[in-house]
Amino acid sequence: MADGERGRPARGAGGPPGGAPDPRRAGAPSDGPPASRAPAPGAAGAARAPAPSGLQPHRRPVPGPPRGHRPPPAGPPWARRAAGPAARSQPVTDAVTPPHGPAPDDAITEQIPVVPAKRAEPSLGRSSGLMALGSLVSRLTGFLRQVALFTVLGDTILNDSYTVSNTLPNIVYELLIGGALSSMMIPLLVRAQSEDPDGGEAYTRKLLTLAGTALLVATAAGLLAAPMLTRLYLGGQTTGTADPVLATTLAYMLLPQIFFYGLGALLGAILNSKGSFGAFGWAPVLNNVVVLGVVAVYLVVPDNAQLLVLGVGTTLGIAVQTLVLLPAARRVGFSYRPMWGWDARLSRAAGLGAWAVVYVLIGQAGLIVTTRVASSSAEGAVAIYTNAWLLLQVPYGVLGVSLLTALMPRMSRAAAEGRTADVAADLALGGKLASVLLVPISVLLTVFGTEVGVALFGLRSGNLDGATQLGAALGVSAFGLLPFAVTMLQARVFYAVSAHRTATLVQLAVVAVKVPLMLACPVLLPPQDVVLGLAAANSTSFLAGAVLGQLLLRRRLGRVATGAVLGTAGRTLLAATAGMLLAAGVVALLAGPLAGMAPLGRAWSVLAIAVILGTPVTLLGMWLLRVAEVTALVRKLERLVDRGKPRRGPAGSSRL
Repeated sequence: MADGERGRPARGAGGPPGGAPDPRRAGAPSDGPPASRAPAPGAAGAARAPAPSGLQPHRRPVPGPPRGHRPPPAGPPWARRAAGPAARSQPVTDAVTPPHGPAPDDAITEQIPVVPAKRAEPSLGRSSGLMALGSLVSRLTGFLRQVALFTVLGDTILNDSYTVSNTLPNIVYELLIGGALSSMMIPLLVRAQSEDPDGGEAYTRKLLTLAGTALLVATAAGLLAAPMLTRLYLGGQTTGTADPVLATTLAYMLLPQIFFYGLGALLGAILNSKGSFGAFGWAPVLNNVVVLGVVAVYLVVPDNAQLLVLGVGTTLGIAVQTLVLLPAARRVGFSYRPMWGWDARLSRAAGLGAWAVVYVLIGQAGLIVTTRVASSSAEGAVAIYTNAWLLLQVPYGVLGVSLLTALMPRMSRAAAEGRTADVAADLALGGKLASVLLVPISVLLTVFGTEVGVALFGLRSGNLDGATQLGAALGVSAFGLLPFAVTMLQARVFYAVSAHRTATLVQLAVVAVKVPLMLACPVLLPPQDVVLGLAAANSTSFLAGAVLGQLLLRRRLGRVATGAVLGTAGRTLLAATAGMLLAAGVVALLAGPLAGMAPLGRAWSVLAIAVILGTPVTLLGMWLLRVAEVTALVRKLERLVDRGKPRRGPAGSSRL
């Protein structure tokens, strides 16, 4: 045979390369080695060893239907090609015996579940942006709701009684939806989704069943204690600003909101742990729409039915806000069916729930003092303080809550995996972004708070004094906007690292600072200014809480970039102050023309000047002071502009 033909199979033989006999003609099994070759080392031993009937004790098979992939068949490729699909589906019987014993057969390996690919983290910008859009619409419709209620009820005994009776479910909203319960539960749900074979489905259903039952019991207890609660807040007698009998009647209709607020917090935690943020941000819009409809009905029904419409309609809005989350939960793969039973980890959830209750009770103690002091001062003080506080939270609700809710699952996963440095980095990121977003708004409210109050609540001439006082309260308390957001961020970090007791102790410190300051207000201030003192004391307490929380987190996490956060906040404060002072100067120059306008028109004109002049000056100042978040935004805009410019072709002609 010629050299060029050496090693080439004979024509028409169809055998394997190298002239080896075709295993199919030699009678060799199609999935084994060719007959002319020696078996692979250990193959004979593997063939003689019986197929294992199960895994070793430390490799217990996972129950459930067969899943996974079959191992590849043995033998050379040409044998596998010739054998076809039937051979590829046969179990391996001649695999190499590993040093620690025979390999498991195909029946066992099929029972090992496929490990799912790691789910990609949702974009922080997209998640927070989606929530921010929903929160913005929610807050705008919430503005309309508050304005409608204040316009219809005014600063009257009915309004104060309604506000007091709605206080308990509202504080549950503040502490459950706004942070405590949902933030406590997210780390537990994230851990269960990572560890459980069913993705935490059974654990979540058990948790929701037990928590829902506890909420029903708490709601029933609240209804039974309604008279005692109103006496606790009002002191048991008409103060000239609120009527205990009227407040108790409304409380019977408003206290069922507790169940829906708590259920909404749990559903929101489930959605957020699965990376779904949109429904939770948009659900309050439906509540606001329902309440606006309630106000419209209130105006047309007879007097003896107005109280019923107001109370039942307000609770109906909260129910709609919560129930709309159920379809959203089904869309992310969670279908709730009651599931009774105990999981050892539910003991931990119960412990966290106990800390949430303590958190709420501490907040209630401070609120009781606030309500009693306000109700014993000028008429309408309770409604003015409450609306000023709710209005101050609008920027936080639109920007801060959206950002922090998107950060919470990420911090929880980092804490569960022991990545403490990543938790600290997210804490610093949240602090910087909160500073950039909220400090300019805080300066605007400080300088033009009175105009904001009149613009939003001065629709009726009879409400003008109350709107002016509300705006003044907003102005003296605006400095607490960033500290409040920081304390909420710190609470989420404490929950992520399982330091729930520490978060509650910080809340205790906040109330310990707040109560003495509020008790001093009636002693040091005239009755008409007590509400201003209460607003300032509230913000001061959150400033103290933010300082304490940062110190405790530094002890737990190490470096938390406090200096970087303070630097960002300080530079932003300088830029925003320059912008608002320029706007205030222009307003002073236009004092003559503005004085001839109606109060409502003048307020809106002043705010327009503040926004149009103050915003670009603030942004320019932040850019000049090298606030990193603003310079990054400028670079991104420059890239977008460059991308939109026409490109020049080879001959100098431009092409799009």
